[in-house]
Amino acid sequence: MDIISFLLNPPPNLSLTEILIISLILGILHGITPDEHTWPITFSYAIGSYSTKGGMKAGFLFSLGFTLQRGFLTFLGFVGLAYIYMKYNLDGPVYVVVGIVMALVGYYVLKGKYFHIPIDKLFGAKEHHTEDACRIPPCEVLHKEIPLHMTFIHGLIAGFGFGAYATIITFILAPMVGNIYLSPLPGIFFGLGTMIMQIMMGALFGSVLRAMKLNEEDIKYVGKTTASKTLYYGGLAFIIIGMLVILIPPIDNFAISTGAKIPNIDAINVGLILVLFVVGIIGIYSLIKSYLDIKIKYNPNRNEKK
Repeated sequence: MDIISFLLNPPPNLSLTEILIISLILGILHGITPDEHTWPITFSYAIGSYSTKGGMKAGFLFSLGFTLQRGFLTFLGFVGLAYIYMKYNLDGPVYVVVGIVMALVGYYVLKGKYFHIPIDKLFGAKEHHTEDACRIPPCEVLHKEIPLHMTFIHGLIAGFGFGAYATIITFILAPMVGNIYLSPLPGIFFGLGTMIMQIMMGALFGSVLRAMKLNEEDIKYVGKTTASKTLYYGGLAFIIIGMLVILIPPIDNFAISTGAKIPNIDAINVGLILVLFVVGIIGIYSLIKSYLDIKIKYNPNRNEKK
C-alpha cells in the first residue's frame, strides 16, 4: 500500500499519535490542493492586503476559524451526530451562505458601504443616505479597507463544507481516539495542517502585487479592486451554484476523473469548477484589468487621466 492510499484509508486501531500525524498530513494536502472553501477566500483577502505579511495574516485568520469548526466537527463525529452529513447534502446551503458573506464583503469594499434597507423611511425620515456620503468625497469612499477579521468568519462557515478529507477525519479517525475530550483533536490537527499551507498560499498571493513594481498607491488600488470584485462576483457565483445544487441535487455528483489519487484534484467537479472560475477567471481577470487600468488610463503619478 502506498502512502496516499494509507492516508486516505487509515487502518483501524491506530494510536493517538498516529491519528494526529495523519490528520495533520491530510490538512496539509487539503490546504495545498484547490478547494472551493479555501482558495477563493484566501486569494481574495490576501490579494486585497497587498503584502506578504497581510497575506499570511489572511491565511492564518481564515484557517483559525476553519480549525475551530473542524474540531467541533470531529467531536460530532465521535458522538455520532455528524451522520446528518450522510443523510442530508449540505453542500448547497453552505455554498449559498459562503456566497452571501463573500458578496456582502465584496460590496462593502467595492461600494464603500454595506447593503442598506431603507427602514428609516418607514418612520418618517426625510433624508436617506449614508454617513460616508456626507463626510467623504465619493472617490474616497469607492474602496474601503479589506476587513481581514472577516476571514475568521469565513473560516467558521466554510468549515461546514464536507468532502473526502472531512469524511476521513470525522468518520474514521475521530471515533478511534477513544475519549470524548480528545475527539476534537483530529479536526484541530487537520485544521493546523490546512493553516500551514494557507499561510504559505496567502503569502504567495499577497506578494503578487509587490512583484508588479507599482507604487504604494497603485498597489492598494489594484489589490482592493481585485479583492472586492473577486469577493462580490465570486460570491454571486457561489450563491448561484448553491441554489442549483439545492434545486437539482444530482449536479453535486457530477465528476470527470482526472486519474489523480488526491482529493480536490482527482476529478473535475463542482468544487474544482468553482475554484477555477472564482480564482482563475474572476480573480485573475480583475487583477490584470485593474493593472492595465493603472498603466493605460493614468500617468505615473495617477493625478490625471491622459
